[in-house]
Amino acid sequence: MAKLRRSRRPRTTLLILLLASITIITLDARGGFGRITSGVKSVAADTFAPIRSGVNDIIEPMGSFLAGSVHYGAVRQQNQKLQQQIRQLQQQGARSAQTEQSLQQLSAVLHLPYIGNLQTVPAEVIDYESSNFAATIDISVGRADGVQYNMPVVAAGGLVGRVVQANHHTATVRLISDGASLVDVLYGTPGAYAAVTGEGSGKPLSADLVPINTPLAVGELFVTSGLNGAIFPPNIPVARVTSSKTGVSATEESVTLQPLADLTNLRYVSVVLWDPTSP
Repeated sequence: MAKLRRSRRPRTTLLILLLASITIITLDARGGFGRITSGVKSVAADTFAPIRSGVNDIIEPMGSFLAGSVHYGAVRQQNQKLQQQIRQLQQQGARSAQTEQSLQQLSAVLHLPYIGNLQTVPAEVIDYESSNFAATIDISVGRADGVQYNMPVVAAGGLVGRVVQANHHTATVRLISDGASLVDVLYGTPGAYAAVTGEGSGKPLSADLVPINTPLAVGELFVTSGLNGAIFPPNIPVARVTSSKTGVSATEESVTLQPLADLTNLRYVSVVLWDPTSP
């Protein structure tokens, strides 16, 4: 009996599959199978629509939030990159301006028209010291380069000062703005003598020994006198007049002048190898 039931089960299964196949073929031929599957899909869609809508309501904002987070990070990174580029360009611009100024100064000290045939040694300014009264610079040449005590130092525009200390490879220069500086000068036509003195770093120069009521025009040039035994050779531009007045009880004219060399932005200078005792 058991064997008979086992033999009928495959036949029954085969019959059911055969009937199902016939039914599917018939429905498909009549278009019914498509309607059934469409109906099933429709019912499934209607059933799951609220769930899908709810999931979308949750997922879409999360997706937007995540996308916004990613975009914010990218924007922030891009802004940082741009800021870095701006800083680099600003630094490059500053370096370019500084380099251009240095090149101009160096070119100027190599081609000083007022020096004539005098020999010079170009130097770089390596230190600048100033106070209310004193003003000195250290330069990159010294005795090994022929630099000696009291030699004149010049730059673009005119006189800078004189060497007050000469080391083997460096030297210290007292600027004409230093309170202890004094330069013998000539002014006017045919040429009157005076003395230009410093008043401290960043301050105008003063002219002494100018007779009272001497007519001086603004911009009038003062140059080194080159007297016998003078520290400075003749005709080096020193300064121009900025103001001149006579005091009520004054015995000489009160004259202020502006140095022709830019003493506050010195980068390169030249030492004039001048010996005032030589013939």
